[in-house]
Amino acid sequence: MAEEGYKVTLNVYDLSNGLARQLSTSFLGKPIEAIWHTGVVVYGNEYFFGGGIQSTPAGSTPYGRPMRVVELGVTHVPREVFEDYLRDIAPRFTAETYRLLTHNCNNFSNEVAQFLVGAGIPEYILNLPSEVMSSPMGPLIMPMIQNLESTLRNNAAPQATQFVPTPASVSVPSAPDKAAVKREEPAPPPAAAEASKEAAAPASAPAPAADPLGSARGKVQEEVMREFAAIMASGTLRASEAAALAMRRVMERHGDGATMQQG
Repeated sequence: MAEEGYKVTLNVYDLSNGLARQLSTSFLGKPIEAIWHTGVVVYGNEYFFGGGIQSTPAGSTPYGRPMRVVELGVTHVPREVFEDYLRDIAPRFTAETYRLLTHNCNNFSNEVAQFLVGAGIPEYILNLPSEVMSSPMGPLIMPMIQNLESTLRNNAAPQATQFVPTPASVSVPSAPDKAAVKREEPAPPPAAAEASKEAAAPASAPAPAADPLGSARGKVQEEVMREFAAIMASGTLRASEAAALAMRRVMERHGDGATMQQG
């Protein structure tokens, strides 16, 4: 398999589940196909950035079924080398370093794709932030995005999730001197040995960390939709006007970040 190479694909998801296509023209003043999330599939796993670098068996991420799969090429990079690379870049991809517009899951996928196959991911995915910010509502949305990120980093205090390699890829240097010393140590009493075993027992593996902005985005989206429905029920504004007003009201509520901290 190493001589033939490993197939590399990109799983592409729509985090809005179709809402971006339906509502973007009303909310933003221009059509947006989807809110893209991506993960790179290689060696039977999918690697993605969500609260840290995550790795799950292909097809088992929390994002469901991909909207499309893009063929990126074939890599001859051994899995062990790739996972060493992920450990090296892990400090740059944590919950604290996440930026919705400039340092997100798609930027991670693009960097990984370049390492594996020497080419990046499709431009239409990377260009989504600029598409949104160049819309008529873009300048109004920016302060809310900044407040959301600031609130999450300063108050939620998420822990950085580092990449954990598979057992087969771990290379542990030999330490014969330590092993010899350990063999010469007297065996502890039964009670102490049991307590030591309990203390050394590894904790259950944590579930992959969620997108650090996912819950906040969901709350804001729900608020905007409620405002939009209420304004449309009054029958006094067109859909585009109602959408802009709904967005403005939600932004005013979260403008200083204080309400978000209480929510």
